[in-house]
Amino acid sequence: MNWENEKGNFHNFILNNKIIGFFREPIRLKSGRLSYWYVNWRNIASDVFLLDQLTDYILLFVDNLGLNPVCFYGVPEGATKLGVITQYKWARRQKNYNPGIYPLSMGRGKQKEHGDPKDAFFVGIPKGETIILEDVTTTGESLIATIKKLRDLNVKIIATIGLTNRNELTDDGKSVEEIVKEQNVQYYAMSNAIDLLPKIKMNKDIKKHIEEYFKNYGTKQINL
Repeated sequence: MNWENEKGNFHNFILNNKIIGFFREPIRLKSGRLSYWYVNWRNIASDVFLLDQLTDYILLFVDNLGLNPVCFYGVPEGATKLGVITQYKWARRQKNYNPGIYPLSMGRGKQKEHGDPKDAFFVGIPKGETIILEDVTTTGESLIATIKKLRDLNVKIIATIGLTNRNELTDDGKSVEEIVKEQNVQYYAMSNAIDLLPKIKMNKDIKKHIEEYFKNYGTKQINL
């Protein structure tokens, strides 16, 4: 299997498991924006079978990019399980799978108030060439914060990967790709809202709200 052959199946995986959904009344996102639609990977992260499938897709995607990390690290807390299981599966398949080679790292959602300062934000610090995993990227604030924390510990970040990019701009008009590139890191999305939303049935009012949302915040307009 390879990513190019499986990309369509990954999109179907998203659609069939209702990762994207809609609200009758808008909710306020972490970014502060009001949205009638959501991207939520939590149900997948709570199911062993589905998380196993998802991490296989991630490994195919990474192979397609030609990346060879020592460590995968999930942005806390939404992508913590994702990072741990992807790292475990990745390490197990390497020829040099031996003690002391591949770390198993987790981030803390809240800073630890006591103990060694280097453990304040981590349960096991990433080491070696590291890929950061994120479930959903909107304006990329959590991703940038994670990059900076890892950089403070001299972790070498070779890429960031998002499961789904909401294709939104920051308030100063930058895409997630652009703000991550300002940190001298490449961002890759396994799926994009602009590709997925037209494949989902929705009523006329929701279509209108989403189209207006993309006029205000999107990297480009969307026609539903």
